[in-house]
Amino acid sequence: MLIRILAVGQRSPRWVDEAVGDYLKRFPAGWQVELVAVKTENRTGDPTRRTDAATATLMAREAERLRAKIPPRARVVVLDERGDDLRTTALAQRLQRWQQAAEPVAILIGGPDGLDASLKASAHERIRLSSLTLPHALVRVLLAEQLYRAWSINAGHPYHRE
Repeated sequence: MLIRILAVGQRSPRWVDEAVGDYLKRFPAGWQVELVAVKTENRTGDPTRRTDAATATLMAREAERLRAKIPPRARVVVLDERGDDLRTTALAQRLQRWQQAAEPVAILIGGPDGLDASLKASAHERIRLSSLTLPHALVRVLLAEQLYRAWSINAGHPYHRE
């Protein structure tokens, strides 16, 4: 099973890389869960003066980079504030369905302005990770932990308790 987390933004604090790495290495053999960072488009100047068109152009360039990293025949899942609000057990059920489909999964995390609208529209699924506004670096950690937790539920591992 391949799950590729694609995140816009290259520089994360060391603690983020360590935490994500810790969760990703917990998956058993046969599970390849990886984080791939793609370059954020340069945003110079005052963001309040940037036009919607300029922001859309930046996001479209980031979307091109994301699309280039999506594995062939992958199920594309975007993290979106308007996506499905899942409990961890529901994520575990989705993870099980993804595994049974035997297709790679690409989970996309947008950049400072989110994800390009066409990328969101073409996704197979949209998931809301939280109702809170979270720093992008923390989203990486939270997603890696929740994927591991979902796997542990499906595996009957005692990591998750209700």
